Amino acid sequence: MGRPRAALACALLLVLAGCLSVPLPGDGPRPSDGTAPAPGTTPGTTAPPADGVTVTVIEVVDGDTLRVRYPNGSRDTARLLGVDTPEVHGENTPDEFEGVPDTDAGRACLREYGDRASAFADRRLAGEEVTISFDANEPRRGYYDRLLVYVHHDGREFNHQLVRRGLGRVYDSSFERGDAYYATEAAAMDAGRGLWTCSDGDAGPTTPTATATPPSGTGVVVSELHADAEGPDGENLNDEYVVVTNRGDGAVDLGGWTLTENAGRTYTFPSGATLDAGESVAVHVGSGEDGDGHLYWGQSSPILNNDGETVTLRDAGGDVVAERST
Repeated sequence: MGRPRAALACALLLVLAGCLSVPLPGDGPRPSDGTAPAPGTTPGTTAPPADGVTVTVIEVVDGDTLRVRYPNGSRDTARLLGVDTPEVHGENTPDEFEGVPDTDAGRACLREYGDRASAFADRRLAGEEVTISFDANEPRRGYYDRLLVYVHHDGREFNHQLVRRGLGRVYDSSFERGDAYYATEAAAMDAGRGLWTCSDGDAGPTTPTATATPPSGTGVVVSELHADAEGPDGENLNDEYVVVTNRGDGAVDLGGWTLTENAGRTYTFPSGATLDAGESVAVHVGSGEDGDGHLYWGQSSPILNNDGETVTLRDAGGDVVAERST
């Protein structure tokens, strides 16, 4: 009887060992092995690692912090590795962002790009299923007990996208992908992309912009003009978009309002389109189903010029409400 019992005990131990190798949401996911990207790829385009953990993003706290839910229903807070977006819930420190002046204008500019980073994360990740992975050189959790992760979604690494778009800086740490991130940050700085325009004290692109408010005081502005889509523009039409934000105190009926680009092509907001106070809507160049803060222009080719574009927002009476340029 001793031998069968011993065999049974061994079998049970093997089963338990196999069970214990499964990530337990209450204990947080297992870290990845830190495998480097394949030759010829970058962190922005690599597929998620095989040992990554699938979660659903249930809330975007800000540009670099998410709340996620595991398949079993348990929840956690995740901080994106390698990137630091400007604060939206506290004060910004301009000297953390190279070249940004420590002035009211510098801080206001960073706050603007903090809002943009949060809006970008919300549009891309909120409600989405993503894969999270870890870095071999960094702890699993940070100072505030948040998971320190790379977020992989739709074939791209989201952390790296933020740096490429100038929506965040690279923060100094020992994370494995630092060289690639710093190279991307340098390119964004040289191009004056995103928050790096703040080095001029402007809360917007390096060319003059205007977000004029009409006499009616609606407070509606063009808060973002994203002309340069990820990858080939013609293959990613909906990553060309314009964001309209209501910074006023009451709801605004956008029905009949228009957006016009440099060449005169015009988008007309549908009847019943209403923007509540503090809300934004993104108008994408391509096609899709209107709703949940997204509208679609219905164009079959790119229309926003990467080398310089101006969009003009007019109300239903034809009066200019706001403009924005790149």
